[in-house]
Amino acid sequence: MTDHSLRLPAEWEPQAAVLIAWPHAGTDWADRLASVETTYVALAAAVTRFQRLIIVVADAELNAHVQSLLGDAGVDLSKVRFVELPYDDTWLRDSGPITLAGGAEGFQLTDFRFTGWGGKFGAAQDDALVAGLVEAGVFGHAAHERIDWALEGGGIESDGKGSVLTTWRCLVQRHPEQSREEMSAILRDGLHAKRVLWLDYGYLEGDDTDAHIDTLARFAPDDHIVFQACDDAGDPHHDELQRMAAELAALRTADGRPYQLHPLPWPQPILDDGRRLAASYANYLIVNGAVLVPAYGDPADDEAARVVGSAHPGREVVQVPCRPLIWQNGSLHCITMQLPAGIV
Repeated sequence: MTDHSLRLPAEWEPQAAVLIAWPHAGTDWADRLASVETTYVALAAAVTRFQRLIIVVADAELNAHVQSLLGDAGVDLSKVRFVELPYDDTWLRDSGPITLAGGAEGFQLTDFRFTGWGGKFGAAQDDALVAGLVEAGVFGHAAHERIDWALEGGGIESDGKGSVLTTWRCLVQRHPEQSREEMSAILRDGLHAKRVLWLDYGYLEGDDTDAHIDTLARFAPDDHIVFQACDDAGDPHHDELQRMAAELAALRTADGRPYQLHPLPWPQPILDDGRRLAASYANYLIVNGAVLVPAYGDPADDEAARVVGSAHPGREVVQVPCRPLIWQNGSLHCITMQLPAGIV
């Protein structure tokens, strides 16, 4: 029987910790490991100013290495917990737990199948990560619910009140045999949501997630939405993102009102050997008392931080250098997973 007391909290609700996995030579980061570790150190320093951080490491050697890096950077290691587990890669937004709050156990770790973004990459170890964290005792007595249906955490946004926002482009790639109505029913059941809102438009070149919502549009408190806009008519993203903006303007809250929209500035193209990288300012992370915003070394960085901060009033805005992350097609939100207060 469905437990109607369960719900998917909004990211701005109180948190216990943020979960990440550290890059190492056995991951796709190997060619630029030193560069990407600078971003992870900056992220760890920012998160631990506000709350606890749980870092998954592959083995004892990596554990010692990361502790040394963080110690040298002045990170408060008393706020860091290390868990040794195997993993294929470090995108924990997609392989980590989607935590529902409420119910008899207080929390439910919802463990959807992770397929490496539709079979693009090997993902057997990442798909077992939630079970490994449960076995390691990270989550106390929280219930663990395995759902044999492909879904990544970056593919959904929750307002904490029963509305889930997602993209058709992503989920039809994962489940081409299913209709929108069938997928909506699965999302409502699995996430204990009241309704599912779909976007048909929006994508970023260099994004291999098939248009995850967290690269495009994000719920913010009090029925606001922050979204990645494009005001450059000569850019190949312009028409698509204009159509997405129109879709967002047409959405209505559960009580029938339009959302308040916050368009993010458009960064200049960032290329790597001619390949365009997906630099999205929508891929920010909310923590207790702050919001961490990607910075790409672009003139629009500061304006993006201002827009995100205006949608999350009362929080300190901290910019985190994320240019190394987009080399592997993701950014700040993609490498993190928040855990609601009380679960750790």
